[in-house]
Amino acid sequence: MSLLADTLFTNARVRTLTGPDRAGTAEAVAVLGDRVVALEEVPARRVVDLGGAVVAPGFSDAHNHMAWYGLTLAEVDLRVGSMDELLDRVAERARETPEGEWVVGAGYDDNKVGGHPHRDALDRAADGRPVWLRHTSGHMCTVSSAVLARLGLAERGREVPGGVVVVDADGRPTGVLQETAQELLNPLVLPYPVDVLVDAIERAARVYLRQGITRCVEAGIGGGWIGKSPVEVAAYQRARDAGRLPVRVELMVAAEVLHPLAGHADDGLPVGLDLGLRTGFGDDRLRIGPMKIFSDGSLIGHTAAMCHDFADAPGERGYLQGEADDLRRTIVDAHRSGWRVAAHAIGDAAIDLVLDAYEEAQRRWPRPDPRHRIEHFGVARDDQVTRAAALGVVPVPQARFVRELGDGFLRALGPKRAGQAYRLRSLLDAGLVLPGSSDRPVVDGAPLLGMQDMVERRTAAGAAFGPAEALTGLEALASYTVGSAQASHLEDRLGTLAPGMLADLVVLSDDPAAVAPDRIGAIEVLRTVVGGETAWDAEEGG
Repeated sequence: MSLLADTLFTNARVRTLTGPDRAGTAEAVAVLGDRVVALEEVPARRVVDLGGAVVAPGFSDAHNHMAWYGLTLAEVDLRVGSMDELLDRVAERARETPEGEWVVGAGYDDNKVGGHPHRDALDRAADGRPVWLRHTSGHMCTVSSAVLARLGLAERGREVPGGVVVVDADGRPTGVLQETAQELLNPLVLPYPVDVLVDAIERAARVYLRQGITRCVEAGIGGGWIGKSPVEVAAYQRARDAGRLPVRVELMVAAEVLHPLAGHADDGLPVGLDLGLRTGFGDDRLRIGPMKIFSDGSLIGHTAAMCHDFADAPGERGYLQGEADDLRRTIVDAHRSGWRVAAHAIGDAAIDLVLDAYEEAQRRWPRPDPRHRIEHFGVARDDQVTRAAALGVVPVPQARFVRELGDGFLRALGPKRAGQAYRLRSLLDAGLVLPGSSDRPVVDGAPLLGMQDMVERRTAAGAAFGPAEALTGLEALASYTVGSAQASHLEDRLGTLAPGMLADLVVLSDDPAAVAPDRIGAIEVLRTVVGGETAWDAEEGG
């Protein structure tokens, strides 16, 4: 009996991303149920003529903040080029905001607006209303005097382990809260209601589909300064149950959520979630991924833990977000309990700490191919690249940072050290897995823009940024497909197009692996298919 597919996508230039060089191609994709069943013309109940368009595996963002991004879509957009424009936007929203309610915004970059908004300026702009503005990095924020008063910080700062309440020369808080100092706000702003998070998740997902994203990894839920609610998984489950989660999602669980478990002493489960849930629980649509731990802060905010001074701030080397022994112990305990670990580490001093912890964990409690990750792997020396490869660690850098934040990085690092930042070519050459990711909403997360930046390696001002780390267009495409699947241990079902793989596809107006580098970001997404079903079609607008 001959095969009868549900859908045949034909008259296409198919990038299967199969083969050792990832250069596999075909002219058609046949789908049955939610799987690819053939890469050739076969009988099908429905035939979709793609008119010569390019087909690739659906894009996967290996590190983004989905709920956070969805929330920002309803907040004041602070991605502006001057302080005056920022304050004008705050004032405009304040005029629409009832007295006593908060003005909330996100996305400002102190490098672009000339500094952090001062509490006094926010007081004037918002006519005394509570104001909370998140920095584009997410690693700091600034608040108005009304908020500082509620925190007991109106006139004097306080010590915060792993964070800083910034004060002026007289000791008066400026309004800026760095790293873990942001958690002081939690009693005032958290938790978000689950229904609000569901709305945010759906808003984000609809954008993702328009950009060809069929899967993403949510990089931190449930606790710490990154989480939005202690019941955040419930928001994703509710969104899925209501048909409002049209993309596949893997959830990183904040380290603060893990706690000692009361199982048998022989279980080897010192920490985890209730009932012993851990990495891998769930299915292809919604699953629990790694434990997420922050070892340091951000490069653009000068809070990354570095081995050398910042070039533009002599004497400053950033700092860890906890005691080194506590960070190491958390990583080792999570590994022993069966978790994959995703450790945020941007500065080379933080990367050293995380690599030490991974090596210790595997030496004491060996298990096959744990595939632990280092999120960002921001400033990495050659010896750290070699060591990561030997340990089987997955670095997760963001090439989009080069374009949007790279000019600030150049000032912070100096031109000589910039070649060590957000490396790509060196990672592939060392045999490491290289996923594609954005850290959205820190930067614009459109995957095609990310691929262009992987190839071009230029800042917004046009400066070359570690040009030796550039990739080819095909390698960039493979990162956002195969690499992201490998980073999640899912290469057996996602990331390539072959019989038996999940039928997640993106249809493009041109080929990212073949066009001129400066044209990659302008390629149009024509159709996005998830599990064999069209989830977005440019012609239909949805």
